[in-house]
Amino acid sequence: MIPRHLLIAVVVLLATTLGMGVYAWRIRGRVERTEASATNSQPVAPPAAGPSEQVTLYVANDEGGRLLPQAARIPLPSGRQERAQELLRALVDIYLGKSSPHVPGTGSEIRGVYLADPGLAVIDLNAAFANGHRSGVLVEELTLASLLATLSANIPAVTRVKVLVDGKERDTLAGHVDLTSFYDVSRVDQLVTQLATEP
Repeated sequence: MIPRHLLIAVVVLLATTLGMGVYAWRIRGRVERTEASATNSQPVAPPAAGPSEQVTLYVANDEGGRLLPQAARIPLPSGRQERAQELLRALVDIYLGKSSPHVPGTGSEIRGVYLADPGLAVIDLNAAFANGHRSGVLVEELTLASLLATLSANIPAVTRVKVLVDGKERDTLAGHVDLTSFYDVSRVDQLVTQLATEP
């Protein structure tokens, strides 16, 4: 027969273990809810202030593998850097629309565009843009060419572009297109002409 004090000790230990398991499970659920709400509480960029201007956005079309200019009227601030950001945000808004011809990952956005002299622009994408992007040479090239051509068409002083993800260098966009290099805008313009004319 098992001594009574040993039986009580085993029951107390089992009850303690069960209680700690329930407590850990509830804490884990609370942490997951806290992380989810922290993820969703990112600051939203204020709407652009300034007069509406006619701009040209280069919109990618996955179905035809083409990149076509599209006229748009958007409010633009007076500063060059802010203008560049609003141009690319307007382009991404088209892609996030319901009838988008080129669908990026959910939550994709332009974190910022930084203009440095002489002629260098740095585009900073958020992680959702790169992590949710479809993988494929053409799809990734279309995205990159679309961003660079839109910037080049509306901010003519830009001659080179560097793309970052969450402020850091990344090897590729989604496994194919190299993001470690600086892109020469004149070469991208040649690609844009080719993509616009190919059937």
